[in-house]
Amino acid sequence: MNLFGKKNYISLEKPETRRPERRMKSKEPSIPDGMWIKCNSCKNIIYKKEVTKYKLCPNCEAHFRMSPKERIAITCDEGTFEEFDAAMHPKNPMGYPDYDKVIEKAQKKAQITEGVVTGRCQIEGHDTVIAIMDSHFMMGSMGSVVGEKVTRAVEYATAHELPIIIFTTSGGARMQEGIISLMQMAKVSEALGRHDAAGLLYVTVLTDPTTGGVTASFAMLGDIILAEPKALIGFAGQRVIQGTIHQKLPEGFQRAEFQLKNGFVDRIVHREKMREELGRILKLHSRK
Repeated sequence: MNLFGKKNYISLEKPETRRPERRMKSKEPSIPDGMWIKCNSCKNIIYKKEVTKYKLCPNCEAHFRMSPKERIAITCDEGTFEEFDAAMHPKNPMGYPDYDKVIEKAQKKAQITEGVVTGRCQIEGHDTVIAIMDSHFMMGSMGSVVGEKVTRAVEYATAHELPIIIFTTSGGARMQEGIISLMQMAKVSEALGRHDAAGLLYVTVLTDPTTGGVTASFAMLGDIILAEPKALIGFAGQRVIQGTIHQKLPEGFQRAEFQLKNGFVDRIVHREKMREELGRILKLHSRK
């Protein structure tokens, strides 16, 4: 027997006293929702607090989409905005399945009753009627209430001999309302025709995106047509057009800069200078 050889001993320690080494998992940083946004132009991730009230990318100055409330704050003279038809609600004229639920969801997301806010205000001291479409509400689609609110705003401007400014953003006519949605194109355009016959000023500001039936009607009827930089402006989508004509489209096709070059837009105005530009236009065309 080898008395000096190594022996295997059984430990009598309780299992809990022999704790194996545990690998400490590094905790990933917790980032609360809504703190960061991605710029679709330069693709950078941006800390939300770096974005000013004008909602511009701090890296490339791309113009992010705005709500009507944010637009009013940077466009209208403080305390002068008086809203029209704030309680006007949409219905379900075509009996589209679950349309009521879609509207309710959109209202909670955008915090407004429909896809446009209209009212009277002053810009640089000049009285005007203003309508602001909201891309956060069903992508700014034009339904019966949108058309009715814009029409009433135009008729108010005509009756009170005021100019009207419409900030457009839309994915087009709202399919859930069928032909009733399409009718709004003619309805708004007719009201603008009477406004024009009265010798009054109509200014459109095309923001990203302005497409479909809105582009095919009142968005392009302005006496003066302004646009924000790099805004998507067109009727049909690029893939639809390419599939129809079987040709490759030019670079920057349907962007504001392309439309300016081809005569569809009068001027591209940076958002920080929009209020000043609108004030200058209203002053030049003032009846006083």
